[in-house]
Amino acid sequence: MRSKIQSSINLKLVFICCSVLVLLILFLTRTSISSSSSTFSTTHLSNSTIRGEDENQTKPKCPSTTMLPTCTKLPASLADALVHYVTTNITPQQTFDEVSVSKRVLDKKSPCNFLVFGLGHDSLMWASLNHGGRTLFLEEDKSWIETVTHKFPKLESYHVVYDTKVKDSDKLMELGKTDDCKAVSDPRDSKCGLALKGLPPDVYETEWDLIMVDAPTGYHNEAPGRMSAIYTAGLMARNRESGETDVFVHDVDRPVEDEFSATFLCRGYLIEQQGRLRHFTVPSHRARAGRPFCPADSGSHRRRFS
Repeated sequence: MRSKIQSSINLKLVFICCSVLVLLILFLTRTSISSSSSTFSTTHLSNSTIRGEDENQTKPKCPSTTMLPTCTKLPASLADALVHYVTTNITPQQTFDEVSVSKRVLDKKSPCNFLVFGLGHDSLMWASLNHGGRTLFLEEDKSWIETVTHKFPKLESYHVVYDTKVKDSDKLMELGKTDDCKAVSDPRDSKCGLALKGLPPDVYETEWDLIMVDAPTGYHNEAPGRMSAIYTAGLMARNRESGETDVFVHDVDRPVEDEFSATFLCRGYLIEQQGRLRHFTVPSHRARAGRPFCPADSGSHRRRFS
């Protein structure tokens, strides 16, 4: 009987021990899982943070909401242009296709230095397309400068006096064929009678990336004509230190603009003609000694005509 009782007690002890052991194992297992989960979470968070830091180094940070009004505000010059052209009934002289030629170049080069012969209804557009750069207008009519700049005071314009007339274009073309007119120099130092010498000093001292010749008046014999403007634009482009200048001439359906642009900006430098607008790319002649005034028209330039 004692043996049975003793055996029963032993069995109970074994059962209790086993139960305690099982509970201990379960406890240890849960602790291990919890610890692993915590470690994984910490590691995952750490890796995510590291990845976030790496991504922040390669991706631009979005501005905070408090900065959005400043970052997205339309520049005043563009706002003025938008309001002006939406509310005006006046159509600029250049067509959409003609304007698009110069716009494509400005898309690549702006902000840049842009010299425009003529102050017109499209001037605010050119200044806006060259936002952040310098756009300077040369105008023959003093009263017109006052009218335009009163409305748009941020437009930069200089008054220019021309001493040539359309009726003298044939004589000036012959003059342009002389050696003095084929020599490359600062227009102020040129011995060619076609060179404009009375412009403000900074016009000569600035390297212009784009030059637009859309003035002076050229539609009647007593008007100044664009002979000197076209020649001087080409001389400025050739006289820059290095690089090239995109030169645009409007109204090439007229004899003076047609002949003088082809002769002094050169058919070999012609890139494109759209409607009444021609686009030339004139390289620096100072950067390469011995370059001829005009290149041979080898057809190497890509040209578009319409």
